[in-house]
Amino acid sequence: MSTSNLIKAPDIIIRDIPVQVVRKPIKHLHLGVYPPDGQVRVSAPAHLTDDNIRLAVISRLSWIKKQQATFTAQPRQSAREMVNGESHYVFGQRYRLEVIERRGRHEVHLKNHYTLQLLVNPDTTQANRDRALKAWYRQQLKDRIPALLEKWEPLIGQSASAWGVKKMKTKWGSCNIQQRRIWLNLELAKKPVECLEYVLVHELVHFLERTHGDRFQALMDQFLPHWQLSRDTLNGAPLSEEKWISE
Repeated sequence: MSTSNLIKAPDIIIRDIPVQVVRKPIKHLHLGVYPPDGQVRVSAPAHLTDDNIRLAVISRLSWIKKQQATFTAQPRQSAREMVNGESHYVFGQRYRLEVIERRGRHEVHLKNHYTLQLLVNPDTTQANRDRALKAWYRQQLKDRIPALLEKWEPLIGQSASAWGVKKMKTKWGSCNIQQRRIWLNLELAKKPVECLEYVLVHELVHFLERTHGDRFQALMDQFLPHWQLSRDTLNGAPLSEEKWISE
């Protein structure tokens, strides 16, 4: 969804539920509930009054509470301590972390089908170990994305002028339609490759259709018939203990 020309209104409280309101140059109101904490966010046309927005949220309170309950019940990963034997995921596969202390540049390697090696200098802090692993995750995505774009851009008939990888708070991906830029969540490096492909196709399809309405879903069905399976895999995956950074 395009991120330009946005006017962020003050948060409102509806039945003890904080609601973030963002006004956009769009035709229809969109309401979403987002991980990890079930934050409620409304994208609203500029002409809608606060009362109109309140009524729209109230009409969907039962759905909102159901979604929030789902996030509350969703399993959380324990905080990563970056020590030997800890579990980490790479494109959906589980690995055991092996930390090796030696002098030199920090490096990360897949030793075999079960072991993820992290080579660091002696006395490297937990934060710097984590930073080294995240840099490696970022590179894994950057190595995969070009081939996926090469595959899907001709099929969809749309291309991205630029793309990038960053941590996000509420989305697996986002796009700026005017600038034709796509951002992908760093966490996708931990999920199955099919999930990365789904998110990339999702954002490319937004170049054809801004909203998530019937036309958007029909286009997704056309290009990626089993896209709901990947979406459900992402939605059902354990939430990271760490807060994502917003787009």
